[in-house]
Amino acid sequence: MTTVSTLRTLAIVAVAATAASLLSLQPAAAEEAADPNPAEEQYRPYLHFSPERNWMNDPNGLVYDDGTWHLFFQHNPYGTRWGNMSWGHATSTDLLHWEEQPLAIAQTFDEGGTAIEDIFSGSVVVDEGNTSGFGTAGDPPMVAIYTSAYTPAHPTRAGTQAQSIAYSTDHGLTWTKYAGNPVLDRGSANFRDPKVFRYTNPGTGESYWVMAAVEALQYKVVLYRSDDLRNWTHLSDFGPANATGGIWECPDLFPLPVDGDPANTKWVLVVNLNPGSVAGGSGGQYFVGDFDGTTFTSESTVSDAAAPDGDLFAGFDGGSYDGWTVGNEPGNWRNGPWGDAPASGTLPGQNAVSGFIGAGLVNGFNDGDWPIGALESPAFTIGDRFVNLLVGGGNHPHLEGTQLGNEPPAGRLLFDGFEFADGTTLADTGWEATGDLAAEPWRNPSTAGGDYYLGAKRLNTWEGGPRGDDNLGDLTSPTFTIRDGETDLSFLLGGGKRLDGSLEVRLLVDGEVVRTATGPEAGQLNWRSWDVAEFAGRDARFQVHDEATGGWGHLTVDHLVLGAEPAQSRSEETSVNLVVDGEVVRTATGRNSENLDWVSWDVAEFAGREASVRIVDNNRFGWGHVLVDQVMFSDAAAAPRIEGYDWLDWGRDYYATVSFNGAPDGRRVMLGWMNDWDYANDIPTGSWRSAMALPREVSLVTTDRGPRLAQRVVPEFAELERPDVAFTDGARPIAEGAETLPVSGDVVRIDAVIRPGDATAAGLSVLGDGESATRIGYDAASARLFVDRRDSGNTGFHPAFASIEDAPVALRADGTIALSVYVDRASVEVFAADGRTTITDQVFPNSGARAIGLWSEGGDARLESLRVTPLHGAMYREAGTDGATAAPPAAELTALTGPRNGPDADGAYDLKVKVGKGQPTTVVRLLEGGHVLDRVYRTSTSERTFAFHIAGAAPGEHRYTIELENSAGVTPGGVLVVRVAG
Repeated sequence: MTTVSTLRTLAIVAVAATAASLLSLQPAAAEEAADPNPAEEQYRPYLHFSPERNWMNDPNGLVYDDGTWHLFFQHNPYGTRWGNMSWGHATSTDLLHWEEQPLAIAQTFDEGGTAIEDIFSGSVVVDEGNTSGFGTAGDPPMVAIYTSAYTPAHPTRAGTQAQSIAYSTDHGLTWTKYAGNPVLDRGSANFRDPKVFRYTNPGTGESYWVMAAVEALQYKVVLYRSDDLRNWTHLSDFGPANATGGIWECPDLFPLPVDGDPANTKWVLVVNLNPGSVAGGSGGQYFVGDFDGTTFTSESTVSDAAAPDGDLFAGFDGGSYDGWTVGNEPGNWRNGPWGDAPASGTLPGQNAVSGFIGAGLVNGFNDGDWPIGALESPAFTIGDRFVNLLVGGGNHPHLEGTQLGNEPPAGRLLFDGFEFADGTTLADTGWEATGDLAAEPWRNPSTAGGDYYLGAKRLNTWEGGPRGDDNLGDLTSPTFTIRDGETDLSFLLGGGKRLDGSLEVRLLVDGEVVRTATGPEAGQLNWRSWDVAEFAGRDARFQVHDEATGGWGHLTVDHLVLGAEPAQSRSEETSVNLVVDGEVVRTATGRNSENLDWVSWDVAEFAGREASVRIVDNNRFGWGHVLVDQVMFSDAAAAPRIEGYDWLDWGRDYYATVSFNGAPDGRRVMLGWMNDWDYANDIPTGSWRSAMALPREVSLVTTDRGPRLAQRVVPEFAELERPDVAFTDGARPIAEGAETLPVSGDVVRIDAVIRPGDATAAGLSVLGDGESATRIGYDAASARLFVDRRDSGNTGFHPAFASIEDAPVALRADGTIALSVYVDRASVEVFAADGRTTITDQVFPNSGARAIGLWSEGGDARLESLRVTPLHGAMYREAGTDGATAAPPAAELTALTGPRNGPDADGAYDLKVKVGKGQPTTVVRLLEGGHVLDRVYRTSTSERTFAFHIAGAAPGEHRYTIELENSAGVTPGGVLVVRVAG
């Protein structure tokens, strides 16, 4: 048996098949680092670029110049959430190791210190001919073309977006904004993301600059030309086309030879969009065609097909709801949400609606997102196997166990629901306030803030002090006793969300915090419940704790109830449901998109039973509406249109992807932001937020649909592979069920060939710990590759995160599927079909989750081959910054073999390391047979002794060495032999 155990890389030690080697590290003394090395932060990528501190989103200004790859990126220099948009900067000589540089192009402020211009996305070119005049012919400048997003405080261009330039004459280290900015202004609020490249007409030899930018809300790529990067002339527009379910952003346009043949070159137009991608949320589509220097002509645009075959049950084209039961909310101008009749298309205030068929559709945007209601069909008897329908609008699914109302649970209402007599304050009723929340007692309870409170009064820490979101303090209730039978404490909670404990409600028992909850980052309150059965008969207090500042730095609380049942959460669904015998048996929701697409329900199990279609809009806020059309009964499922378009990636976390200008040897290297706007601000990272995907080299290959992109991780990454310690397996069955392989690691490349055989699904699991894992597999019935992160570890930080991403992939001619998977601590990137299909997902595994496994469902599958290769070479030095001027001094390694010393050691022993003096030793690694078993990171120089504890070592001879590292170098140690009796 072989095991692998590591913090970031794969390490292998041979032990007997009957006994695993269980290693744990026991330093003699340790101190917690106040400012940890970035390489040691949980979820910090080992291979992918991430900023050392603060927020990052779109890659910008990707350019290769004189042996250096430049990565600029959208950056908030002041915090870990989006804002203060500026350009960060990093450089690399190999696309593997990146060095973060000083801030490149900063947000612009007026003389009073108010931000008037954000620096949005764009590109960088090396102006070899000095056409801009910012450099010289012998020393050409770098020129950045970026979007000036003018803030409401700008004196003349408030709320608009235009294109500006900056230049550098020192190879990108420092930048000067052009005094004549902006250089291109359409007077638009959504004109952005310029990608500029040099174009030479192959027929005439004429050369000029071309800009591809977007009019985001019009779903258009707008093309311009310039001779000097300062003056621009409109060429043409492209779009709308294919996916238009979200705003278009971050375009790119470049040529590629088909199958490597320079005589057969096509152009690729990349258009990122958010939301509305194939996986939901953010993503990137592309088009293949020709560019003649003026116009891009697509050869891959898909015309939406007509309705599939079947019987039309409801097309909403007759000017009425024709027997449907319509539940509108009284008191709205347009009798919303459904109105008096089906809509004919887009409603006032709504982005363009598309994808419906015929003259009408159900559009729940009457009176905007605010009204709520339900719309239900007449009853029908299920006969055909499928119900097909077009669905769009908000992505708010129906959830079992929720209520459409806002009713409290039965039980004892605490503190009168804060409905005190006017003039009575919290302090008057025994509540204690501190900080800003005690400054003006009359403010508490509040009569303002939040939605879905009950009554007139509630607690609101924005209103509860003089400083709004910057209020700091606690509100702590009088003592109450949890009685027998009161198993649940329920309450309404809204407001901001913080995962660091700075903004939360708490239950205190005997002065100790025993339960906590933070808000939803939304104004609407919803029910939350704590199981408090274990505290029956004990005194408790309820506390609102607010140490958060800035946006959403407050909480709103109302209606605390102690009872025998938890509260039912209020549904926020915008859904269409199939109802059988009063129960929802099938459901669908939109993609946060005004584009309708086909949804199919297999209803064979309900044949002969009576059913209805119920459309529900129970959401008053963003994307709080649903679109429905063309309900049909059919013997065949309708194919979603969105899957007929061409996608850069089928995962949730591959967005704003663009390519490097000037890459050598004709290469086209692309880089994407590994995040999704659905949850980007909430991912549970520490001092930083977001990473880039691995850089990919793309090519055009012939397919039965025409030339399409194929992708691979840039070949430079082969330098990081450790084939000498790779684990291999294969040519054997995968029995139904799951197995853990004798190899583990959280920074690995996995190459697998799997034959589904009799199984309905089979695949791999990674980043597992026995309780959770990320599953990567192939569903044979649907012929789809998938990544399932629903049970991948930490998934509860945002309701949109737990998900399955899948893509259609045909088995190879021999009935197998070949996968290449890159695992990097908190992400998986899956490549299939020779790189023509990829799925990229973030995951946030539990601490220590490194297990790798195989699984099969519905029968046995077969593993044809498997290779797990460790990847070694960190983004950040393991040793960090320690002030070393030379490599560590030698250290002593001795064995403490317990009660039976010597050659008959019982397999449980300590290996003691004593480090030397004179230079710091920051990292101590324990190795067996040259493979890393474990390591300790020293944060104290006062203690020189460390102990590695080994238990259950297999009989035989074990040869150990140590390796010592600091920021100046590495020192190897001698060999220590321990013999374990058989």
